Amino acid sequence: MRSQNKYQVDTLSVVYFLSLVMLGWINIYAADYDLDGTTSFFDLNQSSTKQLLWIGASLFLITVIFILDYRFYDSFGYVIWGISIFFLLAVLFFGKEVAGSTSWFEIGFIKIQPSEFAKIATAIGLAKYLSSQSVGVSDKYKYKLGISALLFLIPMGLIILQGDLGSAMVFGSLILVLFREGLSAKLLFFSCYAVLLFLLTLLIDQWILLFMVLALFLIGLGLFIKNRKALIVIFGLSILSFGLIKSVDFVLNQVLKEHQQLRVMSLINPNADPLGIGWNVMQSKIAIGSGGFMGKGFLKGTQTKFDFVPAQTTDFIFCTVGEEQGWLGATLIMILFGAFFLRLLTIAERQKSRFVRIYGYSVVSIMFFHFAINIAMTIGLFPVIGIPLPFFSYGGSSFWTFTMLLFILLKLDSQRMDQLEH
Repeated sequence: MRSQNKYQVDTLSVVYFLSLVMLGWINIYAADYDLDGTTSFFDLNQSSTKQLLWIGASLFLITVIFILDYRFYDSFGYVIWGISIFFLLAVLFFGKEVAGSTSWFEIGFIKIQPSEFAKIATAIGLAKYLSSQSVGVSDKYKYKLGISALLFLIPMGLIILQGDLGSAMVFGSLILVLFREGLSAKLLFFSCYAVLLFLLTLLIDQWILLFMVLALFLIGLGLFIKNRKALIVIFGLSILSFGLIKSVDFVLNQVLKEHQQLRVMSLINPNADPLGIGWNVMQSKIAIGSGGFMGKGFLKGTQTKFDFVPAQTTDFIFCTVGEEQGWLGATLIMILFGAFFLRLLTIAERQKSRFVRIYGYSVVSIMFFHFAINIAMTIGLFPVIGIPLPFFSYGGSSFWTFTMLLFILLKLDSQRMDQLEH
């Protein structure tokens, strides 16, 4: 057996990580930069300076991760998940409200967001449970699906209570892990169908949509009149469709908060309130579009320099990329992210341990969700929900979370030859 002190760290993943971190910091600096030249590396009021501190502190976290025995995460998976749930509950009572969400602990000048670290704990807890089962998740073992779902639905629910719908949605991405572990693709189809129907309900008059569903039901009835199983599916899908269409008003008016309702409506009609809720997305698209093919050049983005784009170092950091580096730079960065995700999938698939493989897929699901939704948000394809771009957006909690997610996987992968298959 190999010595636990000898590692075979995946070099390519580390190169991708360092590249993304460097490019992310450069763009935070560019978004922060003042045209009068007063920007300083040593000014703690600058996001770029504080981000350097978070990057430096992450080196300590990486060291701790590699010092710990690789079996620690599997052995204490449930304990880690339970501790994260405790802090998610505690922040509801003792947390500080920021931008309408009670999601932060404030310790001096440091703010910690437990929901970010809960992503790591949930990925570990889910991997622990699924790897401990003799068979994967399937229609024959619905109780396993229920327990697996609870592991990410409980933190999701607590984060919704905090008022942070965006962070809560990230946990839903872990359903992709269940499909890798044997969950029927039928559920994925029904999930996509439900989302599509919900969006259509926002765009089309409800009575027209109900008529369309009824027409499809009658067509299906005629086509599969002699197939009993197909008829049951058609009846069930029709009832689900009618219920979903009629529930949209309830979700919009009773579940979502006012600012969240406005964000959804601004997605449907971006020009309805261009100086209000639609301002962020409108300015974001102007900034990205103004970059053209090659961009305006480093530190020459006027939309970001004159603060037209809100949250330009955090949720809308991609605007700086689009404006200063243009379509070419933005495309190259998306290709870099794509190569990074493919590498993580390769690492996940080569594992001998189910625990590590499941954890690897959880890491990819979480990071890809952040990447896809953040970029879709900045170009107006998704409502503004406060999702940071991995390694690019300013913020200590989110940066540490992405770093820890990655390097726990790299630690486990580095000793895959010592792992037992289970």
